[in-house]
Amino acid sequence: GNSLRQICCKTWSAKDHKSYTNPPSNPTQGLKRPRNETGNKVIVVLGAQWGDEGKGKVVDLLATESDLVCRCQGGNNAGHTVVVEGKEYDFHLLPSGIINPKSICVIGNGVVIHLPGLFEEAENNEKKGKLNIFRIIVNAVVDGIQETQRQATEGKIIGTTKKGIGPTYASKASRTGLRVCDLLGDFKEFSTKFKNLVEQYQSMYSSLTVDTESQLKKLKEYGERLRPMVRDGVYYMYEALHGPPKKILVEGANAALLDIDFGTYPFVTSSNCTVGGACTGLGIPPLNIGEVYGVSKAYTTRVGIGAFPTEQLNVTGELLQTRGHEVGVTTGRKRRCGWLDLVILRYAHMINGFTAIALTKLDILDVLDEIKVGVAYKINGKRIPHFPADMELLHKVEVEYETFPGWKSDTSAARKWNNLPQKAQNYIRFVENHIGVPIKWVGVGKSRECMIQMF
Repeated sequence: GNSLRQICCKTWSAKDHKSYTNPPSNPTQGLKRPRNETGNKVIVVLGAQWGDEGKGKVVDLLATESDLVCRCQGGNNAGHTVVVEGKEYDFHLLPSGIINPKSICVIGNGVVIHLPGLFEEAENNEKKGKLNIFRIIVNAVVDGIQETQRQATEGKIIGTTKKGIGPTYASKASRTGLRVCDLLGDFKEFSTKFKNLVEQYQSMYSSLTVDTESQLKKLKEYGERLRPMVRDGVYYMYEALHGPPKKILVEGANAALLDIDFGTYPFVTSSNCTVGGACTGLGIPPLNIGEVYGVSKAYTTRVGIGAFPTEQLNVTGELLQTRGHEVGVTTGRKRRCGWLDLVILRYAHMINGFTAIALTKLDILDVLDEIKVGVAYKINGKRIPHFPADMELLHKVEVEYETFPGWKSDTSAARKWNNLPQKAQNYIRFVENHIGVPIKWVGVGKSRECMIQMF
């Protein structure tokens, strides 16, 4: 104890406290304050289910008034479809707000980037007009092999997109990952790191073959194309937050139930797609998070395997899949479909603190005679008070439903709340009251004009 105190206090004396005996009348005198003391607030848009909820539509709608639109996590495993002026745009890495010519789009440090995919996506969408890749600021083979090995050893797979997202995040966690700053720095150093990473993976997966020199040549070319778009993300976002007033929008990829920590593990993605991912994936302080909008379909879908309590393996599920055109933008796989599950929406709200909800694809329910909503889970006939962390338990739950009469009329032309049938309004109000979050938008079609704004 004494020896430690002597070490700690060795260079410290009473003289060091002198400045505190006569403090200045203004304690903050001399401190340099940010130009904007409180900072601009950030709007975050997040998926509230298992993804594919229509986040791109909500982001596109908000991006028309945003100065900055940012991606904070995930990679090209995301798939967001936006329809503007009759043209359909598919985004995987690019923020959906890129369609707005006035917005600067940021791909943050939390995103894993497949460089060939980034440029290919930009070029494909540029052909449709309204997109300029130079407004972007940028701060998959192993995946497939891992899935094959899981099938062989365990008889099951996770159902990844095979885009290399998991292995890339794994290399980040093991401190062997390659960053954009590495690519744009000393290329000799980068080449050594790249070769070491290849050797590491080949030692684990003997069937993996890589033409190292060819890949390095391509990466050098991509690096030079990327160079004009790269900024230091921390300083760039700080300037955006504390400079002149700006509207900043963050577009989450995937969704709460796919979050690496809070989702239906292990059938999840490899990043934090809840609200904390906006902070760590862009360098945004929590203080600057403003509105947090959750996006949910009026029913539930899921791609790949994993527990899905309200899934309908019957004619209802097939109808939802067909009417909703439920096919994955990234994978082309059919989505599994079921009734709206308010247990998972409440759970997503607990984690994210949604300030409002966007309820999309209400029109898909137009033809149904009756509509069910999952309101609770039961085990052995007794309600359980929380969403299970144990996936084996989640597979066993019995869903308690509330049943509503269908409205049996076309809502796709509705543009105001009063245009919706009374039974549709009752359905929406029940959802809103049950999860305790106001519904700000109701979607009745593909385009931004089909989003009814409630307040």
